[in-house]
Amino acid sequence: MKATDLEPGLRTVVQMAEYFRELKSRAAGIAERITPQERGYFTTLEDDDTRAVLVSYWHARNALLDLITSFQDDRDLDDASRREAFLIAFAAALLLVDAARFLREVADQRPIVRSKFNEPAPQFGVPGGVYDAVQKSLVSARHGWHLYHAIHYFNEHEAELRGIGRDTADAPLLACIDELRHRLDVSITQFADAKLRTRADQVLRQVGRTVIGRALYGIQKLAGSLAADKYLRYGHRPGLPTDVAGQIRKLLLPGDVLVVRKEYALTNYFLPGYWPHAALYLGDTESLADMGLHEQEHVKPRWAKLLEADSTSEGHVLESMRDGVNLRTLSSPFASDSIVVLRPSVSREDLGTALARGLAHEGKPYDFDFDFRRADRLVCTEVVYRSFDGVGSINIPLVQRAGRPTLSGSDLIQMGINETNFTPVAVFAPLLAPGVVVGSQARSVLIAGERS
Repeated sequence: MKATDLEPGLRTVVQMAEYFRELKSRAAGIAERITPQERGYFTTLEDDDTRAVLVSYWHARNALLDLITSFQDDRDLDDASRREAFLIAFAAALLLVDAARFLREVADQRPIVRSKFNEPAPQFGVPGGVYDAVQKSLVSARHGWHLYHAIHYFNEHEAELRGIGRDTADAPLLACIDELRHRLDVSITQFADAKLRTRADQVLRQVGRTVIGRALYGIQKLAGSLAADKYLRYGHRPGLPTDVAGQIRKLLLPGDVLVVRKEYALTNYFLPGYWPHAALYLGDTESLADMGLHEQEHVKPRWAKLLEADSTSEGHVLESMRDGVNLRTLSSPFASDSIVVLRPSVSREDLGTALARGLAHEGKPYDFDFDFRRADRLVCTEVVYRSFDGVGSINIPLVQRAGRPTLSGSDLIQMGINETNFTPVAVFAPLLAPGVVVGSQARSVLIAGERS
């Protein structure tokens, strides 16, 4: 892990802290407004509002768990970067604990609300009883003990940590920690039994770890224990094989949509379909300049970023991830186990319009609400939607899920199968077919995948 790899994590926590404040306000408003406790049931509107808040919370929670479990106690990091990694992970853990406790405060004295929170949402892959499972983990002394080293490290090195966070981009992390650290005010004696049960495991796993390494490990251990096992496999590093990445790279043209899947990823959880994520391929600056994009109003202020990113010669993607809508290199979507390349059915002139429209959203936060009715924050597929819908002959229909208009990666795949708006160019999906499949055979592989 490089120091620059910490920047997305920093952006994620800062944006998530603001988002959780908003989510808590919405949840509190619902609790004050509705009266199902006395009535004995939820109205349709109350049901939709409650379900929307809960699904948004699960999405945000999994993004934080995914962020924490992505950190490694990497000795290639210098001391300052390692301390920054700790601040990011510790702040993320505090956000998780605070949000879970807030939901408990809203629901525990309202049995009918608690029951609603435990209902499954199959369209988002949410199983029944998740709320109770999360709350049980929250009060688990064993889970709490995993944070012991993190709490101890922060207390012992607080002055030093505040020094690196003062007047830097890390300052919001310290503000988040200051706001929420009281949520961890638990007596160590409450962890005594858990300490005895986990001591042997810690001795075996923490030999050779530094003090800060033990602190990071404890936070990761907590996140891993909160995650569903089938969505997390330690040691798995998603990534296209080198030869496959080379083949795909040669096929790409500006405007292509990359729909990808990572196995064992928490970010797959609660997303409909097999293909959960999408990115928009922009190409290199030379290709974009040939289309006149550098003269477009929305692109001009971002052209310097594109030129800077172009130093890798990989080409750019516009991609919304947990840290928001940002310019990234192909290494981001290529860090996947499976990939589909879809080509939009537009003219070259219309393609320039679509890419310029997409770039207008660069810098916006991620939309954990998956609500396409607003454009101030975007989910990954919404980058594709906002770029292409209404351009030329493209008309992208939205699908109602949990009371909200949405577009999933699998919806994009279905358009490719139907050759509506997009055409499949290539597929690499080891579970469906060996090697890179191109042309009409790519469509056949996708059809077979949908039937399986």
